[in-house]
Amino acid sequence: MRLLFIHSDHLEFEAREKAGPDDLAETEGVPMEGRMEECVTAFISVESDDQEDLDGVVENALTELRDVTGQLNTNNVVLYPYAHLSEDLAGPDAAKQVMQDLEVALEDEGFEVLRAPFGWYKSFEVACKGHPLSELSRHVAHHRDEEKDVEETDREPSDWQVMHPDGSVEDAVAAKADTSDDMRAFIEDEVEDIVASPGEEPPHLQIMKEKELVGYDELSDVGNLRFYPRGKLIRDALMEYVNDLVVDYGGMPVETPIMYDLGARCIDEHAGKFGERQYRFESGDRRMMLRFAACFGQFSIMRDMHISVNDLPLRIYEMSTYSFRREQKGEVTGLKRLRAFTMPDMHTATEDMDQAREELMKQAKLALQTSEDLDINYEPAIRMTREFYEENETWVEEVVEELGKPALLEIIPERHHYWSAKIDFAAIDGLGRPIENPTVQIDVESAERFDIEYTDGTDQYHPPILHYSPSGGIERVMAALLERTATMDTPQLPTWLSPTQVRFIPVNPDEHLDYCDQLTDELEAADLRVDIDDRDESVGKRIAEAETDWVPYYVVVGGNEIEGDTLGVNVRAEGEERDMTLAELRETVEADIADLPQKARYLPRYVGNHPNFTGN
Repeated sequence: MRLLFIHSDHLEFEAREKAGPDDLAETEGVPMEGRMEECVTAFISVESDDQEDLDGVVENALTELRDVTGQLNTNNVVLYPYAHLSEDLAGPDAAKQVMQDLEVALEDEGFEVLRAPFGWYKSFEVACKGHPLSELSRHVAHHRDEEKDVEETDREPSDWQVMHPDGSVEDAVAAKADTSDDMRAFIEDEVEDIVASPGEEPPHLQIMKEKELVGYDELSDVGNLRFYPRGKLIRDALMEYVNDLVVDYGGMPVETPIMYDLGARCIDEHAGKFGERQYRFESGDRRMMLRFAACFGQFSIMRDMHISVNDLPLRIYEMSTYSFRREQKGEVTGLKRLRAFTMPDMHTATEDMDQAREELMKQAKLALQTSEDLDINYEPAIRMTREFYEENETWVEEVVEELGKPALLEIIPERHHYWSAKIDFAAIDGLGRPIENPTVQIDVESAERFDIEYTDGTDQYHPPILHYSPSGGIERVMAALLERTATMDTPQLPTWLSPTQVRFIPVNPDEHLDYCDQLTDELEAADLRVDIDDRDESVGKRIAEAETDWVPYYVVVGGNEIEGDTLGVNVRAEGEERDMTLAELRETVEADIADLPQKARYLPRYVGNHPNFTGN
């Protein structure tokens, strides 16, 4: 069965003329015209294979409809027979039976259903909502992959250990008492399957709303977020930071399509190899797939390149701003688990496993550099097959020594993934739950699958390929940053990520605003983000607002400051006021920023002109 789902403002149809013999067209028990508002329109082609088990295909189609209507938060469904989705159609009796049974099944579950008649030429009007998931295409079979489910549950469990920088190894659970609080929480979640603070909402959800950084968009799919100016500035700065980091390391930026033709060989043969189901779209007569990550595009580039052994290691990098995950409605969690996310993604083609291991160690260390730059603690987990571990135990010890901290080891009895070894890094949120961010993996399958080769001038070889994200998803980095603030005595973001870095508060805006403008001009000339609280409020209230906005440096400006040479700068992290000249203030802020990205202010200079985005 082929299904095309359209999230519709409305669908309206009218049966005009029978499409064949009289006994082909439905005439009873179904309306000849109809209209439904705010619905999911399901265009359906029943295929010949479906005739082997009509009940099975109805049940699986019902599962897909539950999923889609749940994502789109609607209970209204239009069932519309549409032969144009397939060239291998079932017989009319089977197709009519499927449509009728599907209607009954949906109504039994409480759905409001409008079914268009089978066997008629119909005029119809559909108004499609304009969001990324308003058009979805699915292929439903009559059978279930039960053997795979049994295989998953029968697998031998992993062996979990903790390796210390001195090379010593102990059982992970036994090691808990001698590890850090974060590693202890990581072990409890990964090894013992203990959910910390069950039922509680991670602190960053409230913070992102209160600080007007990010919010859910009710007009979009569940789990899709909108970024307000402060949040977008943080996200953009993080993206620039990762871009600079990777390019400096040797990554070569590219940009690949978001949509792929399902008929293209390299995509059609390998769709789904990476453990996620892709969103599919109809575009004219072409079936398309919306990718989940940048792997396909970068592999396509590598496949079409002439790669010499002298080019290796070859690092192709993309900031994938359109990556998606099919999180279910109850699984989305703020910036931690969301439907659409931004993923820095680099793939490195290497000459052999020796070079792959060398690159993995370098890239793992680069991931820890992001830990320092972002002031986020990351706990490492090294995951590998038993065969890989036994062949590379000394190398694993060297990796842990280089990381300089205990690492959780997951030793997998047999390889069930495209990778043979990977290192994940996790921050621990305010509830004691891991947020996995940077990752680097050795891929031993994809080069052959995607026909990626390099030459030494004589022969062709398939290179081991590393998948690498030095930061993990940008939104998850933001989640980790906000979760960290929830545990701080004086919560604030690093200065380079603070939407406002310096704020001036004129005692009397009528008298002191011009001087604040002069100070702001000078600091903005040094590329600092500065604003002025010009509102007709008490000084105390405006100071409180600077604290609420987590402004790291703010200055109350009155007559003394205009006449003198120094400013009384409130240094929020220290909880005290320090006398500084304007030059000293600039140098202090610049020292905080160091060589990290510095973006211009995203909100107006005057706080009085800052709109309220959330109604708080």
